Amino acid sequence: MARNNQSEAARIARYISDFLDDYAPNFLTNSAHTLKSYEDALTLYIMFLEGSGVTPSGFTKACFEREQIEGWIRWLKEARNNSPDTCNVRLASLRVFLEYVSDRDVGLLYLYQDAKLIKRQKCPKRKVSGLTRAAVAAMLAAPDPTTHIGRRDLVFMTLLYATAARLDEILSIKIKQLHLKKGMRPSVTIIGKGQKTRTMYLLPRAAAHVRKYLEEVHGSSPDPDAYLFYSRVGGKYAKLTEPAMDKRLKIHAQKAHEECPDVPLKIHAHRFRHAKASHWIEDDVNVLQVSFLLDHAQLETTMVYLDITTEDKAEALATLESEKDKNIAKRWKNLDGSLREFCGLKR
Repeated sequence: MARNNQSEAARIARYISDFLDDYAPNFLTNSAHTLKSYEDALTLYIMFLEGSGVTPSGFTKACFEREQIEGWIRWLKEARNNSPDTCNVRLASLRVFLEYVSDRDVGLLYLYQDAKLIKRQKCPKRKVSGLTRAAVAAMLAAPDPTTHIGRRDLVFMTLLYATAARLDEILSIKIKQLHLKKGMRPSVTIIGKGQKTRTMYLLPRAAAHVRKYLEEVHGSSPDPDAYLFYSRVGGKYAKLTEPAMDKRLKIHAQKAHEECPDVPLKIHAHRFRHAKASHWIEDDVNVLQVSFLLDHAQLETTMVYLDITTEDKAEALATLESEKDKNIAKRWKNLDGSLREFCGLKR
């Protein structure tokens, strides 16, 4: 390996490692799903390069030029049978990485600029799967209010629907993000992707549930830095995990489904977000406002809710008042073995 190529290969591999282990989890997102999406995209890209005969000795900036990326998209479609949606997600993740690289090396800025010019795959228009208002009501009626965990789950689902926030955004709420003092309009500050904040106002019933839970669980003088929903094992400064709450939602769905067949047995938290978005549209909230409330980067993302409400409007009832391991070995100094090993990526 020529000295210049060796230095360039090590630098790019180090960018991959630093992006996945430090930058993405600390500055981009707390979502385990999004972090996995970044890692999966880069792993698949390196797999594609390996299949094209690229070794650590040939791992240069040319490997990330537009022609190679377009070849990767074709490979995802033809060799791996990925759907257009999946290809677009992979491309978006790779673009985020290249944007990170371009911020640290102006000489690589052209890679990100060229990647932005690659056309997204055309996707068939699909119906967003939300919940009817009856299904939301059934889910909120499912938890047992005589138990602590039942009351917690009720408040959790109430906030999930009332704010249309993402699962991790709700799990990440700390006491200091709640604004429930008498005389002021009840609200919660949601910290979204990229650490962007938005204020979500709460209706009286939702605010009452949260106040009661706060008093019961955190006392009259709660610590502002404690998590609203915390882990029984880790204590008030360790938030509940996504798998734990996903399991609880499915337990309640089993019960709610008996009362309302509209409730899917394999429910997930995002269904509440979809439901609230479609219900806002049904209630004539402007689509631009809905886009802001959902923290969508592009208006087109919000537009999918315009169709679901037309079909489901007849069914609408009354309006309802794992930490990532950072101790991964840096393999970019090892010139032997596969390209994936060189970049510190899983096989």
